[in-house]
Amino acid sequence: MTQEEKTKIEEKIVDVLKTVYDPEIPVNIYDLGMIYKIDVDDKGNLDMDMTFTAPSCPAADFILEDVRTKVESVEGVKSANINLVFEPAWDQSMMSEEARVELGFE
Repeated sequence: MTQEEKTKIEEKIVDVLKTVYDPEIPVNIYDLGMIYKIDVDDKGNLDMDMTFTAPSCPAADFILEDVRTKVESVEGVKSANINLVFEPAWDQSMMSEEARVELGFE
């Protein structure tokens, strides 16, 4: 797989991640800054690091399943390893400008 093909797959992954929402927050998880790493290898295996806005997120299972289902549906992704990490801890500075405006932080 070429770097260009990997980049296109990663862009498609970002697109589907922008359709995943925490039910309590009206901004997608990508713009919230909850995705720390998206890495597709030459065989189409995805290794992704993500977090939650709080370690005790009540919607964690729902969000993780939604993420897994959607990224595994992306053409070119053979398997998905989703790592839930809490380092660095999420904070509001990780949000996109669009998310900060939507939530009234700017």
